[in-house]
Amino acid sequence: MKLIIAVVQDKDSNRLSEALIHTNFRATKLASTGGFLKAGNSTFLIGTEDEHVEEVLQIIKENCKSREQLVAPISPMGGNADSYVPYPVEVQVGGATVFVLPVEQFEQF
Repeated sequence: MKLIIAVVQDKDSNRLSEALIHTNFRATKLASTGGFLKAGNSTFLIGTEDEHVEEVLQIIKENCKSREQLVAPISPMGGNADSYVPYPVEVQVGGATVFVLPVEQFEQF
């Protein structure tokens, strides 16, 4: 058994949630915040048997697309102003960061 942890952008979370439900995969969805852009994310915890891992990964890949977005910089508060860029910059957002971990034991009460 494996635990799949997928961190996805909020814009993709509803689509991913619906796709997982449609394909009969159970998931727990947690609200989370990214460290770099300070933007909202959703973290999915998905437990599945080893033989279904690739199927879940494909569902995540199909429903979580990366895209370009203009982001207004956060001004440095007492930090180093040398690296501060005073105008919006285009960054790549979205997609998914996925971890697949072995599960030693699973219980459901």
